Amino acid sequence: MGVWVVLVNVLGLDIGGANTKAACIQTIEEGVIGDVSVLVEYFPVWKNPQSLVHVLRKIRSKVNGSLDVVGVTMTAELSDSYRTKREGVEHILGCVKEVFSDLPIYVLNTNAKLELFRGVLVEPLGVAAANWAATGWLVSQYFENCLVVDVGSTSTSIVPVIDGKVAAQGRTDFDKLVCGELVYTGSLRTNLAAIVQTVPVRGGGLSTVSSELFALSADVHLVLGNICSEQYTCETADGKGVTYKEALTRLARLVCADMEMLTEEELLEIAGYIYEKQVQQIAKGLSQVYKRIKDVATTKVPILTAGLGKDFLAKKAAEQIKAVDPIMDLGKLLPEKVSLAVPAVGVALMTAKQWEPETRGN
Repeated sequence: MGVWVVLVNVLGLDIGGANTKAACIQTIEEGVIGDVSVLVEYFPVWKNPQSLVHVLRKIRSKVNGSLDVVGVTMTAELSDSYRTKREGVEHILGCVKEVFSDLPIYVLNTNAKLELFRGVLVEPLGVAAANWAATGWLVSQYFENCLVVDVGSTSTSIVPVIDGKVAAQGRTDFDKLVCGELVYTGSLRTNLAAIVQTVPVRGGGLSTVSSELFALSADVHLVLGNICSEQYTCETADGKGVTYKEALTRLARLVCADMEMLTEEELLEIAGYIYEKQVQQIAKGLSQVYKRIKDVATTKVPILTAGLGKDFLAKKAAEQIKAVDPIMDLGKLLPEKVSLAVPAVGVALMTAKQWEPETRGN
């Protein structure tokens, strides 16, 4: 990583369908992330997309000090509250412009480049679902070759870096699903019926599952101790609480049962089985990408784990594919809060680096 000095107040936004993450970087010096604060606002954009403006205003109000510039990436354009991705991009950027109209705004595209806001709307699809590029770029500043496995609340992004550059094969979500770089399973919001079709019950027999939204992956990870109640930040399937017992109750409904029909031990067995299958889902995509990258890399390709599920999903998946390279926790290489919001931090750092040459001497 080249030496560069930036003294700038920059806000990086990663606007997702369920969570909007923000990283405020106040000082960057010689390529080192300086003071950084991370904010996460749970906001299911599909419920009321017009309220995105209020969420962004809330984030801005929490920023300490003035801002010089804003960097943006997004995935919320996929929300079914928009007829097309183009409509989603235009609305999301319109909200950003309304809240930050007094600041320069840069938007990340799928070529891992920043565009000024005024040029983006000519081809909005070029900036749709580009947050993986921010992840890859950030990590590429520290590793010549690696593979990032970022498990968020909703999905898993697998980003290869080769020779210090993002080496993703896919550019759109559709392409990434095909090539294994996107696995639509996450730590919190995944419908369990999207992970398994059958589960073991009562000593080894198999039961098919209901496809109703009765329980989420968060319920599995809560009862197994992979997350705590405070980390269960999304809405529950039944609108009730996030206690251990309430999560078990939701799990029972997966097989159209309840807590009077199944014991705690039986429900924990079901949870463990689903957990194993979710790890396999991620491992399948990871294996596909890892093999492709190993064919072209001339050195080791460490696997870096990030996101809420970095320890109990990403790491387990990497172990399952029997990777011959090191498995490393990004939260131990960078500040822990950075590893939980990598795209937001990445787009902030990219913006800071690009902004500085334009402002030096002004």
